[in-house]
Amino acid sequence: MPQSWRQWSLIASAIVLGLPLLVIVFALLQLPFGGDFNTLSHLWQTVIPEYVQHSLTLMMGVAIGVIVLGVSTAWLTTSCRFPGQKLLSWTLLLPLAMPAYITAYTYTGMLDFSGPVQSTLRDWFGWGYGDYWFPQIRSIGGAIAVLSLVLYPYVYLIARATFLQQSATTLEAGRSLGLSPWQCFLRIALPLARPAIVTGTTLALMETLADYGTVQYFGVTTFTTGIFRTWYGLGDLNGALQLAGLLLTAVIALILLERWSRNKARYDQRNPRPAAAFELRGGKAWLASLACWLPLVFGFLLPALQLTVWSVERWQVWTDADFWGLAWNSFSLALIAAMLVVIIALWLAYGRRQLPVRAVRISVGFAGLGYAIPGLVIAVGLLVLLTAVDHALIATSKQLFDWNPGLLLSGTLFALLFAYTVRFLSVAIQTLQAGLAEIRPSMDEAARIHGYRPLQVLRHIHLPLLRPSVLTAIILVGVDVLKELPATLVLRPFDFNTLAVRAYEMAGDERLADAGPPALMMVLVGLLPVILLSRAMLKSQQNALKEPDFVPVTA
Repeated sequence: MPQSWRQWSLIASAIVLGLPLLVIVFALLQLPFGGDFNTLSHLWQTVIPEYVQHSLTLMMGVAIGVIVLGVSTAWLTTSCRFPGQKLLSWTLLLPLAMPAYITAYTYTGMLDFSGPVQSTLRDWFGWGYGDYWFPQIRSIGGAIAVLSLVLYPYVYLIARATFLQQSATTLEAGRSLGLSPWQCFLRIALPLARPAIVTGTTLALMETLADYGTVQYFGVTTFTTGIFRTWYGLGDLNGALQLAGLLLTAVIALILLERWSRNKARYDQRNPRPAAAFELRGGKAWLASLACWLPLVFGFLLPALQLTVWSVERWQVWTDADFWGLAWNSFSLALIAAMLVVIIALWLAYGRRQLPVRAVRISVGFAGLGYAIPGLVIAVGLLVLLTAVDHALIATSKQLFDWNPGLLLSGTLFALLFAYTVRFLSVAIQTLQAGLAEIRPSMDEAARIHGYRPLQVLRHIHLPLLRPSVLTAIILVGVDVLKELPATLVLRPFDFNTLAVRAYEMAGDERLADAGPPALMMVLVGLLPVILLSRAMLKSQQNALKEPDFVPVTA
C-alpha cells in the first residue's frame, strides 16, 4: 500500500472512531444557529443548576477522598517500613476490581435499615424505628465515600511510581537537616509529586463524572442521571444530546485544566539510587499499618465478603442455566470486543510508528480520546449517528427495491461493539505503544533492507515480541467491557442482558442478594488486570529498591 494511502487510511479510521463525539459537539454548535433551545432552556430553569451543584460537590468530595487515601498510602508503602508493608503495597490496588455501583449495592445492603449493621444495633440496645440516628448511605455523602474508596487506586498507583523515582539526594538532604518522615513528606516529597497527584486525581474525577450506577442508585441527580431522565422520561433525544454535550464540555475542561496546572512545572526526578526507607517502630508502625489497611478493608474486603455471603445464600443461581447463559453473553461479548479493539489499536499504533507525521499523531490521539469521555455520552452520540444511517439505508432500499430491511445498525450488537471500541481504544493503544517502544527502530530498518514490507515486519518481527502487550491489552479491555454499564444499558439489543445489566436490574428492584452472584462474577474477573498491575509494581519496586537502607524512627 502506498505511503499516502496508508496515511489517509489511518486518518480516516481515527475520524470514523471519533464520529460519535463529533455528533455531540455538532449538537452544541448548532444551538447558536437556529437550534432548538426549548428543552435545554426548560432544563436550565429547573434541574440543570441541581445537576451542576451535585456534580461539583461530588467532584470536590471525591478529589479530597482520593488524594488523602491515595497519597498517604503511596508514601507509607514506598518510603516507610512497617508490619504488612510488602503485602499492602500491591493489595491496595484491589479496589480497582470492584465497580463503583457494585460497592454501592453492597454497602446499601449492609447499612440500610434492614441491613445487618442496624439490625444488630437494634437487637443490642433494644432500639426501634426513630429511636436513633444512623448515617444515610443513599445520599451524596454516601456516593462520595463509595467513589473515593473505589477510585483512590488511580492516585495511589501514579503517586507511588513517582515516590519510587524521587532522588535519594533530595530526601537525604532533608533528613540531614533533622526533618522527620512526616516533615520530609510534606515539605519535599509531596511538592515533587504534585504533577502525578494531579494526573491521578483527574482520572478519578473523570470516572466520577462518567458514573451512572452509583449516583442513580443513591438518588443523586447528576448529568448522567439527567441524560437518562431526559431521554427515557421525557422522550426527548435532542435534549439528552444537548445535556451530553454539556457533560462532554465539562470533561474536556477538566482535561485542559489538568494539563494547564502542570504546563510550566518542571521537576527533576532522576533517581541514580533509591532513597533510604524509614523503618517505623512501635506505635507509629502500627498506625501506618492501620492507615493502609482501612481503605483496603472498606474498599474491597468488606464488599467482597458481602457479595460472597449473598452468593452463598443464592447458591441455586450457580446451577441455573439462565445464569450461565448470561455469563456467556458477557464473556463472549467482552472477548469479541477486546479482540476487535486490540486489532484496531494495533493498526493505529503500528501506523503511527511507521508514519510519525503530525497528521497521523493527531488523528491517533483523537481516536484515543474516548476513554476520557463517559460511556453514556458516547452511547447517545452513536445512537443518533447510527439511527440516521439506518433511516438513510431504509429510504434507499424502499426507493430501489421497495423493501424495508429494518434497523441494521442501531439496537444491534454492532452498535454496542462500536461504542466499546470508541470507549476503550485508548487503553489498548497505550499498552501496545509501550510494547512497541521496547522494539528498537533498527530492527525495522534491518527487516526493510531484507525486503520485508511493513505488514510483513509486523507479522514476523513485531507480533512475536508484542505477545505480552497484546495479551495485557486484551485482558484490560475485556474486563473494562465486562464492567461497563451506561453504554450497555442504552445500546444493548432487545432482550440481551449481561452480568452488569442483571446486577443493576436486581439492585433496582431491591433484590440485593440476587445481585450478588453476577456482581461477584464480575469482581473475580476484574482481579485479572489488578494482578497484572501488581506484578508490574513488584517488579519495578525490586528494580528500584535493591539493597534498601533503613533509617530507624523510634516511637
